[in-house]
Amino acid sequence: MVVHRAAFRDTKLVYVGRANKRIRYPWGRSRIVYIGTTTKGARRVASSAARKGEDLLFEHGIWEVEFSVMTCSKLRSVATWKKLERALLIKFRETYGAVPQGNFQGKKIRWHDEKSYFSDKRLDAILQALG
Repeated sequence: MVVHRAAFRDTKLVYVGRANKRIRYPWGRSRIVYIGTTTKGARRVASSAARKGEDLLFEHGIWEVEFSVMTCSKLRSVATWKKLERALLIKFRETYGAVPQGNFQGKKIRWHDEKSYFSDKRLDAILQALG
């Protein structure tokens, strides 16, 4: 796990787990295996990497899971990091036909107001860059 200084600038983060190989989903392949959020900063990412990594590393051909941290601008009385996680999960499901392999929640979530904060084009760019 590589931790950069940006992970310590904010405690409210979204993190994405990427495997060393592409995982098969119903509508395509992606390296993304987990999308999560935390309010406790990089410490939570490290514990989640250990917990989720244990489950994911026993899949055939996966010997490495890398976690990337991202954040978004803050808005008054809006939990933007939660909206970013939700938007990424929905967009991932729309693109690949299922939520990432390590996610248990998010299979039936629908768009609410996330599109007013994040554009489809930007969400697609994030998923393409990571996956």
